[in-house]
Amino acid sequence: MRKLLVFLIVLGVLLAVVDRVAVAGVERDLSTRIAASADLDRQPEVSIEGFPFLTQAVAGRYPEVRFDLGTLTYGGVPVKNLQGTAYDVTAPLADVLQNRADVRAGRLTVRGTLTRATIDKYAPKGIKISGNGSRLVASGEVAVGVNKVKVDAEMKIEVADGGIRLRAQKIEGVPDAIAGLVSYTIPFKGDLPFDVKVTGVRNVADGLEFTAEAENVPLSGQRLGSR
Repeated sequence: MRKLLVFLIVLGVLLAVVDRVAVAGVERDLSTRIAASADLDRQPEVSIEGFPFLTQAVAGRYPEVRFDLGTLTYGGVPVKNLQGTAYDVTAPLADVLQNRADVRAGRLTVRGTLTRATIDKYAPKGIKISGNGSRLVASGEVAVGVNKVKVDAEMKIEVADGGIRLRAQKIEGVPDAIAGLVSYTIPFKGDLPFDVKVTGVRNVADGLEFTAEAENVPLSGQRLGSR
């Protein structure tokens, strides 16, 4: 009985080691694929969630794969702390081992932050944007014909056509028509990786945190060394 117990313990340790070695190998493969699919020049950190890993590998399906893209620039707009999660990833073990291009995510989401400096950079000429994490305010002057009009407007954040738009909502002592001169869109929506579309945005202490997602996303780009 004691020998059987020792054998089971040793077997359990071996399986745990094999499990961790296997997950590290697949994480490297997925990291390479994610880097190529997002057109990155470096491999991101990747973490396959769930334990034991071997049961997922045998099934060729991973419920949740997280990755960290860091700070990148899309369409000239820097995005800070870009984090992603791929759900329901189908990656048959034979395809992974032989580097076949048949890996995809049923759904993929990313989350990142546009800094306050970026928000202010794209504001209309003469307008400065400030905020405290709960509201954004536009202040300054806008040209109306040959005149300049002072404005102090509260800005509403919206998802517009898959991008982010800041719209003047309240302007003290100024006609509503001036709102259109203060409202603007941050122009990066068509450049995000994996063809994700912005689905939500909120005001946070560091700036604007957005979420974006796409469905049925292929993770089958060429390895970095092959590009």
